[in-house]
Order: sequence, then C-alpha cells, then structure tokens
Amino acid sequence: MSTDAADDYLLRHLEETGADLSGEVVVLGDRTGELLAALPMKDSRPTLITDSYLAMEAARTKVGEAATLLSTQDEPPARIDVLLIRVPKLLALLEDQLHRLAPRLHPGSIVVGTGKATEIHTSTLNLFEQLLGPTKTSLAVRKARLIFSTPDPTRARPENPWPLTYPLPVDGKLGVASGREVTNYAGVFCADRLDIGTRFFLQYLPATRGAKHVVDLGCGNGVIGTAVALANPTARLTFIDESYPAVASAQATFEANVADRGDASFLVGDAMSPIPDASVDLVLNNPPFHTHRATTDIVAWRMFTGARRALRPGGQLWVVGNRHLGYHVKLRKIFGNCETVAGSPKFVVLRSVL
Repeated sequence: MSTDAADDYLLRHLEETGADLSGEVVVLGDRTGELLAALPMKDSRPTLITDSYLAMEAARTKVGEAATLLSTQDEPPARIDVLLIRVPKLLALLEDQLHRLAPRLHPGSIVVGTGKATEIHTSTLNLFEQLLGPTKTSLAVRKARLIFSTPDPTRARPENPWPLTYPLPVDGKLGVASGREVTNYAGVFCADRLDIGTRFFLQYLPATRGAKHVVDLGCGNGVIGTAVALANPTARLTFIDESYPAVASAQATFEANVADRGDASFLVGDAMSPIPDASVDLVLNNPPFHTHRATTDIVAWRMFTGARRALRPGGQLWVVGNRHLGYHVKLRKIFGNCETVAGSPKFVVLRSVL
C-alpha cells in the first residue's frame, strides 16, 4: 500500500490502541482508496463516504465489493461505531458531513480525524468540538496530525446551513441568469457567491437555436447550463461533474429556474466519459485547475480531449479560464484551432471548432 503520512499516522494509531473495528466503520474523505484498503476487513465491511467520483472509483479498484461506497449525498449508515475522517480541504464539506454523521454516533463511538498539519486549523477543531463533542489533537508527526473527538449525543447542535440558496445579483451583464436563484451543496467551489470566471463567461455565452445538445462540463452549481436552457428552452442540456455535491447543486439550480424541465440530464463522471462519441453540438467548460492543493492542467486536458471525442463535426468547445493558464496552446494541439472570443486582464473565453 502507498498511504501518505496522514493516513499512516491514523493506521498506526488504530493498531497501537487496539481499536475495535468489528462494528460499523465509516471512512470519510479517503482521496485515493489507500486508507480504506489498509483497514483490516476480516470482521467488518467498512463504508466509504466521498464527494468525489474519482475517489470512489479509485476505492472501487482497490477494494472491489469488500466495502460499501457512498457519496456525500447518500444516506449514511444508521449507526456508526468507528468514524475515520480524512479532513477535507473545504471546511464547508466537513461541516455538512459532521452535521449528517453526528446523529449516527453513540457515546462509545471512536472518532479519529487525520490530515496534514497545515490542513488542520483552529476552525477545524472548533467544528469537531461544536458538532460532535470534546475534541483534542495530537502532536505533529511527519507534518501530519490526528484529531480525537468523544461523541456527546446530548450536545445541542445548530442547524445544518447546507445546502445554501441565494439569488444572483440583478445585473444586465449576467443575461438571463440575472437575479436567478442558485443552490450550492457543501463542497462546491465558491459556494456562497457567483465565481468571477462564471460571471465573465455569462457575458459571452453562444446563442443556440433548436434542439441542440449542450453539455455544461465541470458544471459546478449549474449556472452556465441553466442560462443556456433559459435562453433556448428547446436545447437538450447535460450537466457533468466529478463532484457529487456539484451535480446535486446543478440539478437544484436548474429545477428552481426552468419551469419546463425538458430534456435535461445530470451525470457524475470523469470529464466527458459518460457521453457517447459524436453526440454533442456544444460544450461549455470552466475547468478547475486545483486538485486538493496542487495546481495542475491534467483535468483540463482530459476535459478538452473528451470534448473533442464527443462533439459532432462542426461542434464547438467554449472555455473560460485564467489568462495565464495558456489554454489556447492545448486547444490548438487538440483541435487544430482556437479563437479568442473575449478577454479581460484576468480571463479569456476561447472557442475551438471540430
């Protein structure tokens, strides 16, 4: 196994303390499946809860049918005896999940969190304390730290603020999206406001007519695809993201704003993998360039190549991105062409045609 320092610290703690893992064991937020696979499974069938399709598929590859795999949108087990938490990057996701899991814990439940020391802040410990019970932390070992909570079922907890719903600003630059209601589940990028890349993209969305198949790729909360559906009610929309909370957010946003839902699909998957070849007229994409704390263009590359495969001849990929990322170079390599539709000091909107 190739666990990292944070996972190693947790596994070593479980072994040294002789933790009883024969009951209902839940692992929250394992990013690679390595932590789940390293658990002794002789006497139990652990459950993984993750917000990520890619993390779930990685776990499936490593443990097969030996574990139960759930998304953060699924109903968690009714009773949890051991809760192991890989602290997520986004505090909102941790908050939502602790709200959902706390009622399943009992006074004898073991709760241990783990993460890099730089990922565990006072605000992290405060959430454990507020939502679960008395909490303490370990010394740092190899730049990793553990969190220990003692569940207190009598503890009064505030209401879970997630999902969060808010109206977009009334602004002519947002077009048909102006003033519309947006829903964000915990874990979605820029959860409490419209991100500036999407704001810029909304000003330059291509007009569509007729029953065109349009894909909102990396849909986030679905504002882009919803704007297309509002402007062209006959368009066929597909929303795709590898984040389960994102797809749930997109569906909620779409259904709150589009009276006649028409032909809309909401898919969790790796880039364009769920879409058949040569079946799409238009792909709209605001690619992420952060995976956990690493800056990378791997995801964007996979999205662009997947879009090319899925587009019909004459189909178009429109991309918004930070100017410094140089997406035009990659698009020219993949499509053989790339046009700058619009630009600002920070963002560009690019178009490639198959």
